[in-house]
Amino acid sequence: MAQRTSVSQRFNRFMPNHFRPRLGCWAGALLLFAVGPTAAQHDVHRNSVRKIAAGDLQEAEAMLEPVADDPETRYLKSWLSALRDQPDEALTAARGAVQAGLPIERFVAGPRDAFASLTARPEFRQWADDQASALLHGPLLGCVTDRSAAVWVRTARAMPVRVIVRATEEDDAVEISSDSQTTAELDYTTIVQVAGLKAQTRYAYQVLVDGKPMLDPPPQFRTSPPQDQAASFTIAFGGGAGYVPEHERMWDTIRHRAPHALVMLGDNVYIDDPTQPWTQHYCYYRRQSRPEWRALTARTAVYAIYDDHDFGTDDCIPGHEVDRPAWKRDVWRRFQQNWNNPAYGGGEAQPGCWFDFTIGDVHFILLDGRYYRSRSGTPSMLGPVQKAWLLETLKNSRGTFKVLASPVPWTEGVKPGSKDPWDGFPEEREEIFQFIEQQRIEGVVLIAADRHRSDLRITQRENGYDLYEFESSRLTNRHTHPVVKTPGLVFGYNKTCSVGMLHFDTTKTDPEVRCEIVDIDGQAVHSATILRSQLGF
Repeated sequence: MAQRTSVSQRFNRFMPNHFRPRLGCWAGALLLFAVGPTAAQHDVHRNSVRKIAAGDLQEAEAMLEPVADDPETRYLKSWLSALRDQPDEALTAARGAVQAGLPIERFVAGPRDAFASLTARPEFRQWADDQASALLHGPLLGCVTDRSAAVWVRTARAMPVRVIVRATEEDDAVEISSDSQTTAELDYTTIVQVAGLKAQTRYAYQVLVDGKPMLDPPPQFRTSPPQDQAASFTIAFGGGAGYVPEHERMWDTIRHRAPHALVMLGDNVYIDDPTQPWTQHYCYYRRQSRPEWRALTARTAVYAIYDDHDFGTDDCIPGHEVDRPAWKRDVWRRFQQNWNNPAYGGGEAQPGCWFDFTIGDVHFILLDGRYYRSRSGTPSMLGPVQKAWLLETLKNSRGTFKVLASPVPWTEGVKPGSKDPWDGFPEEREEIFQFIEQQRIEGVVLIAADRHRSDLRITQRENGYDLYEFESSRLTNRHTHPVVKTPGLVFGYNKTCSVGMLHFDTTKTDPEVRCEIVDIDGQAVHSATILRSQLGF
């Protein structure tokens, strides 16, 4: 395991020189101040923002009165003053928040229209020019293949962005660069695509915004093994990542394990406010500003699907129509602006967040369990377009292992009495499982999130091989779900926050995947190995 370093050492090593002192202070402050005794997905700051977004400023202010006067509270008080057109009070609160450790970039990011009366002031503009970085959020690495990678960023305004990549293990390595531009239409984000890379090679990269380098030192990543060839690698996965400052160290724990990729399976941020852009922006910006998150995502390819709390509301069933409710497409577009996936469902014609990717000879297939979820007519979690894509993708897959990822559990009975997991759609689940058996598709492994714990379960099948499901969804949440003892439970863990790790080695005579639960302190608490020979006919 990589040697652990102090908070300030980690942040200082990662951030540009001019940004170092403030980030170290902010990290220390936020680690000390929790948001209260509420569950992870019901923190008082987010709830206050929901009131602000709804126009109930007095109630939002009342919610903050009993809360510690920490940097996040001062940020919200500045927001309230800005909305009341009290720029002097807003500036005073903003200075207090930054002095207490909050990065000034939080005010530049906004939401921008919410802070307009503050950020229009000459005093604020001069302050931001002197202290704020042009790189507000990111870099967030994604879409890493054996030949390419993509880098997501958000900047202070519409600005040109260049990414320069150089192999670290070659003395005569040639620099490869690619350019893009952030735009207001995409919330000042862009994704820079870099091609022409070599398989299984370590690269360092620099991000230049408006011609100025942002990263000191440049982070590194490794490209994927050659596609469709046997390989050995690890991915991390999970869900349940509510914003809990004292648990944000989970991202450091994952980084020290150095997985090739991180797969986020939903409830990645808890929004629960699909009609209010301000709440959505707030929840994304707050996480994207965390230095632990930035240090991890600059080095590790991230893939993400959503679930109820970051798409709609708790256990939501939005229905089968593309544009009803009217907020669906807007939430989907905002999701795209904040992640770095290879695809988003069927694009504008058929929005969603299903997609697939390959690492070596392991095929990952990720599903959207919310956009088209419906109980009218024949109940369906996926909708007809996504389901047809799934079955065709499974049928044509050449993966030694095929990892089928759902935001909610597949196994029967893991949420007793609830129809929110696949138990609410048993016919569609059975259709998928029977298709695997009828088409004799071997090597399928199931992963899922939603339940605030980590489990390994087995579903026995009469006409096919047993299906192993690895569930993990308490990355940072305070709230915990008990381990439900269903038939086929191998192990379950809910003592602390945890992450699922999948260690693949397909170079062996009998390829294997080892499923491991790692707690927030980096300790492995359970593991089990599944052989490829167990997943065949």
